[in-house]
Amino acid sequence: MRLPALTLALLLALAAVPACADDLTNAQRLWLAGQKTQAIDQVEQALTRSPDDLQLRFSLGVMRMEMGERPQALAIFTRLTQDFPDLPDPFNNLAVLRAAAGELDEAKDALEQALRLQPEHAQAQENLGDVLVRLALRAYQRAQKLSLAPGDALAGKINGALALTRTLNKTR
Repeated sequence: MRLPALTLALLLALAAVPACADDLTNAQRLWLAGQKTQAIDQVEQALTRSPDDLQLRFSLGVMRMEMGERPQALAIFTRLTQDFPDLPDPFNNLAVLRAAAGELDEAKDALEQALRLQPEHAQAQENLGDVLVRLALRAYQRAQKLSLAPGDALAGKINGALALTRTLNKTR
């Protein structure tokens, strides 16, 4: 599953008040200049002044996610899905985190919610495809373990699903 680009994430969020927009612009400049910790600090400082700002919160979640700070990003996106249940992007990002942790059923649920909200959400559609391939592989492997005499057809399905998951992993 792919992480959304920071610039795309910033554009997808709702418009912020001008002061927050300046903070976010400055944070984005820092981020793109490789000063990621300073960018996160900038967004966190802005959130102390505007704690309910969707754009700032979403951007902080993306930054934390891209930094590999899964627990923090997970908390941010979970809260965003609760506070803004009509927006698909927090559900999509939550699903990316869940899938990365191997929580495929939870990832699938989050992606299905994102797609109920916005059926044409291309990234959520792609991410759902990735999750479904991994779920299929899991089911095939369980079937193989349970079978007394696994057949060639099942082995072929496992090999096909494994090849597809390797391809998916290379595109991340």
